[in-house]
Formats: sequence, structure tokens, C-alpha cells
Amino acid sequence: MAAARAPHGSNQPPKIIVKKIFVEGHGGHHGGAWKVAYADFVTAMMAFFLLLWLLGATTEKQRKALADYFAPTLIDFKQNSAGSNGLLGGDAINSRDNYPTKAAQTGTRSMTIPAGATGGNDVGTGQKGTLKDQRALTAQDQKNFSETAKAIQSKMRTHQQLAKLAKHIRFVATRDGMRIDLLDDANYSMFDLGTTALVPDASTLIGMIGESIAGMENPIMIRGHTDSLGYGDPRNMNNWMLSSGRAEATRRRLFGGGVPETRFERIEGVADREPLIVETPTDPRNRRVSITLLYRRIMDQDKGERFGRPIRQPVLAAR
Repeated sequence: MAAARAPHGSNQPPKIIVKKIFVEGHGGHHGGAWKVAYADFVTAMMAFFLLLWLLGATTEKQRKALADYFAPTLIDFKQNSAGSNGLLGGDAINSRDNYPTKAAQTGTRSMTIPAGATGGNDVGTGQKGTLKDQRALTAQDQKNFSETAKAIQSKMRTHQQLAKLAKHIRFVATRDGMRIDLLDDANYSMFDLGTTALVPDASTLIGMIGESIAGMENPIMIRGHTDSLGYGDPRNMNNWMLSSGRAEATRRRLFGGGVPETRFERIEGVADREPLIVETPTDPRNRRVSITLLYRRIMDQDKGERFGRPIRQPVLAAR
């Protein structure tokens, strides 16, 4: 009993205080390295999809040209390009003989001029260049066409039988040369209806045209046209046969007028597929024969072949 009442004794258990200390494992917020990695990833994906788009938007030929540009295989190309011998080889990167830097340039000298070849900036356009010769020849043809048209019209005015056909002939400048159209109308036809037989006046007119162009050297193209009126049995006769037959009949009459056989380059019939009066395919003015004096072309002296289509300018022919 005495022990229980001791002033400094206690029957209660002591209080235990637990202190918990939390330690941050990373010392604050994350760093920014992940942003750089993400930006690199997005850039790579953009480049990848751009490459896919370029592959889909270009042709095989264009892709090959791009590959050859970045990985040249020509020795001369590598040797003569900028930087082939030291830093730029003593030349500028934008030199006209190196990589193209503007629209006017077409490539390097090693690609545009074969190794060992001779020439200069004016090749093909000098006093005896092919291009210059073709332009001079075309200009001469234009002058001849204009004079021929005036001569034919003059002969028609002095010929009583042909004077009435003046409105049935016209001279048209085309990109291929000068076209002479022989037109029908509601009151007159160059051929007997539905046949390939020329009426006397038309035969005389075509013969006179043949005499006027016999001394020229221009190739000749003849094209026959019809209106859209058909035949009862197209298996026996149709507008294709009629237009072709009338073109051939015109060729025979020009040949009879003195035009050499070698001058005829193309004889064709197009039926009613190229009407003059588009809104009225049955209009009789759609029946016509077109005689085209074609531009002469420069000949390859070694191969005896004509070069491509010449550069042409509008012809100011009489109408």
C-alpha cells in the first residue's frame, strides 16, 4: 500500500511518441530532358512523312534524277563540280558551270556538254545554227504563203469562170502552215452530191491552185470533211469513205495540175468529226476540203531525216 502511494511512482505505462520522417526520393520536380527527346521524335516523324509524300508525288523518272543528283556516278560530273579539288576548287558554289542555283540554269557543264565536245554558249543559235536556220526557213515560208494566197486570188478575179467561187475559198494561218479551205454552201457544192466527182468549176479551181503551188517545196496535207447527214446503209457508203474519197480526188487533181507526187505527206478523211459550224452539224458549209501547205523542216544531212516541229509564228495570209 505504501509503494502504491509513493509520490514519484506511477502505475500507468509510459507514453511512446513515434516520429516519422519522409525523405523525397528525387529532390523536387522532373528535369526537361524529355522535351528535347520528344522534339527530336516529332522532327523525325515529320521528315519521314515528308519522304513518303515525295515518293508518292513524283514519277519514277523524277526519283531517279533526284537520286543521281545526290549520288552522282559520272566521273566527269564529280571532277568538274564545285569542290572537286579542294575547297570549291577555286570556284564559287553558284557558278554557272556548277550546281544550278536559279531557274535559268539547267545543270553542270559535265552533264550538258559531253566530254571532248566543242561548242559554246551560242551553239545552235549562231549564224549557222540549226535553230537559226529553222527560223529563217519558217520566215521564208510565211512570205511565200502570203504571196501564193494573193496570186491565187488575183487569178480568180481575172478568170470569169472562177470569179464566182471567191466566197468558197479562204486562206487560214495555222500552226502547221497555210490551209486553203474549199467550202460548200446551200447553193453550191464542189462535188456532185454524195459522190467523189468534182464539178467542172471546182476541178478548174483546184487545177489552178495546183499550178500555183507546183513550184514550191512545202509538203502538202489534204483533209476531207462532210456534214452529219448519213446514208441509208452505212455498210455500203458512209461519211468516212466519202471524206477520204474526196481528199484523194483532190490529190489526183493537184497532181494533174503539176504538183509532184513526193510533195503529198498526208491524205485523210475525218467525216463530220471536225465541223466548221459546230452548232449545226448538218450545215452544208461543213462540207469542205482543206489543202494545207506545211512548213518545211530542216533536214539532217547525215541521216536524211527531218528534225522536230519548227518554231512557228502567226502567218498573216490573205483571206
